[in-house]
Amino acid sequence: MPGQTSPFGDRLRALRRAAGLTIEELAERSGVSARAISDMERGRSRTPQVRTLAALADGLGLDDDARAGLTAAAKEARSPSAAGRPRLCEPPRGVTDFVGRQAELEIVRYAAKRAVDGDDLPPVVVVHGQPGLGKTALAVRAANDLRDGFPDGCLYVDLRGVDAAPLPAGDVLLRLLRALGVRPDQVADSDDERCAHLRGILRDRRCLLVLDNAGSEAQVRPLLPAAGRCLVIVTSRRALGGLEGVLRIALPPLAPEESAGLLRSIARQAADPRTAPQVDRVTDLCGHLPLALRIAGTRLASRPQWTVGQMVDRLADEGRRLAALSAGDTGVATAFALSYAQLPAPAAQLFRRLAHIPAADFAAPLAAVLVEAALPDAEGRLEDLVEVGLLQTVGVDRYRFHDLIRLYADERLHAEEPPDTRAETTERMNTWLLETVVVAGRWYEPGYGRLPDGWAGLARLATLEEADAWLRAEVDNWLPALRTAAAEGRHQLVAGVAAATRWYSESTLRWRGWWEVRRLARAAAGALPDLSQQAFHTSLYAWTAVYLMALYEEAAEAAMEAYRLAQSIGDLQEQARALSSAGAAWLNLRRFDDALWAHRTGCELADRAGDHDLYVDHLVGVGYALEYLGRYDEAIGEFQRALAELDRRPVAARPALANRATAMYGVASSFDHAGRHEESLRAVERALPVLMENRYDDVVAFALVLRGKARAALGRPAEARADLTRALEMLAESLPSRLEDEARAILPTLDGTATAEAGADLTRTLETLADSLSRRIETEARATRAVLDGTDPA
Repeated sequence: MPGQTSPFGDRLRALRRAAGLTIEELAERSGVSARAISDMERGRSRTPQVRTLAALADGLGLDDDARAGLTAAAKEARSPSAAGRPRLCEPPRGVTDFVGRQAELEIVRYAAKRAVDGDDLPPVVVVHGQPGLGKTALAVRAANDLRDGFPDGCLYVDLRGVDAAPLPAGDVLLRLLRALGVRPDQVADSDDERCAHLRGILRDRRCLLVLDNAGSEAQVRPLLPAAGRCLVIVTSRRALGGLEGVLRIALPPLAPEESAGLLRSIARQAADPRTAPQVDRVTDLCGHLPLALRIAGTRLASRPQWTVGQMVDRLADEGRRLAALSAGDTGVATAFALSYAQLPAPAAQLFRRLAHIPAADFAAPLAAVLVEAALPDAEGRLEDLVEVGLLQTVGVDRYRFHDLIRLYADERLHAEEPPDTRAETTERMNTWLLETVVVAGRWYEPGYGRLPDGWAGLARLATLEEADAWLRAEVDNWLPALRTAAAEGRHQLVAGVAAATRWYSESTLRWRGWWEVRRLARAAAGALPDLSQQAFHTSLYAWTAVYLMALYEEAAEAAMEAYRLAQSIGDLQEQARALSSAGAAWLNLRRFDDALWAHRTGCELADRAGDHDLYVDHLVGVGYALEYLGRYDEAIGEFQRALAELDRRPVAARPALANRATAMYGVASSFDHAGRHEESLRAVERALPVLMENRYDDVVAFALVLRGKARAALGRPAEARADLTRALEMLAESLPSRLEDEARAILPTLDGTATAEAGADLTRTLETLADSLSRRIETEARATRAVLDGTDPA
């Protein structure tokens, strides 16, 4: 069928022929496709955009008059009387306060370059992510930035993928074909023919297609060009993993500085530098979600009497936050609701029940517990939530809510599930968490170190390493569960968790949560009629007060309370355990004789009770008491005796490793105190591998200090500096200690730039001590002075 001519098409054809150019030659000169020029000349497409018109005029080499005439013809063709129809598939208005997303825009620019070069299939960029991230804003911004490179048109279609009835592919094909100049009577009836027609047109044109809000791969696939120099940008809440050969951009929330910039660009109040802390708080409460930030900014801008602080107050209340983040027909909750409505019933149930989880992230087994489902079924439901943008993946096997989506899940939970169901779900979750803690913790118990026979729990706990990984990963879930159990009076369960994690806690000493665990357990045991449990948990509380909190007076009092409880029931083993904590507390209180009594008495009690683990533990304690009393040879003898008993007695693996490490360290420390540096160096180098195997990070750091001191005294300053520097790095988050202070004092003496100053200080010290009775200090000063002078310390 012959094409319908138009005044613009006639003028373009006449100018081309007057220039002696074929359509192909004009296409080459102008950069406008031959197909597009042909359609314009025959009146089969809409008149060109300004950029395309300028490219044609440049390609024709028109002077000003001819260029004006062509422009006038184009304007006439664009008038309603001439066009006869509106322009179709025009992109929406972009936002004027667009911020950030430079990395994402760079990816789209890269794809556009590939499209223009035409070396491959037309590139497709899929921008995906949770609701409210600004996917459409990014796509429209990119289209506006890049449309000059696509002179045959920039076309936009909202696919309405989250609506109850998404736009059918056939309707989208019809809109695109008509926007590309195909008359209605030339559009085929079948989707397959329309798809082929669209691909045929796009093969010869340079167009940019924005397919916004896609619901599925099936909705997008028929719209993608198979050849040519086009670029397609797709936005979706789903990753559209079924589309092959596409560039995917997983859109994250804005960076904090970008969030603040967006808020300041919208609301005048936020632009005041004095409001910076409140602005940062608003952006945090909005979760750095562009939709939420835009709504908050709009509400501020429309209420000039409000302050940013007042907006903070409104958003700080979790119960009102989602309501506060709505304006007119736009709201954060409304955006989330569209995705929630798409979920099948099992996934929707899981979504709202995930609000029970107290921590920011979780793994699939906990989700399975919430909905009483098999693990594969729970994993499938979680992936459904990820697919529609209601959940984020973290690492390999964990998931996380955006803060605002969590609030929406909690809103749906309270609206759709009755109180008794919510209470049952919470209790089931907490019980599973705490029972799993008990199983995981028992990997570390002497004489246990394995899974219970027949255990088939959901969590992966087949090895000690897996148990450790689970306890660390889920700590922000199981500790709140323990608090709840304590508040509900589930005393035996609370006490059981503390007992099962006793040995595990020794490998994670820096975690301050143990203090709360032990306090809760001591209180729970006090409510039980079992004096044995009261003694055990009071002693464990004392141990934690010593080794974690450095509350030595309180630790000593609690330890002696536990000792008396154990005496009242004739429990020799518990008496010995309580005296272990008492001895450690008294050592730190410099009550060395009391500590020596506690450990020697504990040795006797443990031996009578047949507790080989505690017996060796107290032997090590005796060694430390003697060391602090200045009886170094006796101390070394006790440490070596402890090492011999470890080889002789059937001590369980974990306490054997722990006591071997501390005894070997004690030997090195005693040699250090005695000023026997070569022996200290040999001893600490034997101890370090055992300490590292035992995962005693703080004690490893102390051993490095000992090695650094020995190396400094033996004239090896470079090695000493490396040891001391590494030790201080390791101790940065630990409680202050004497050895840390010593390391800080020695380091400047090893620094070449401070040598003279340090030497002068030591010289003055020697003069002051000339007639002093403190001969040991004088000897140490002379040794260090010799190191600085480069002479033999001897």
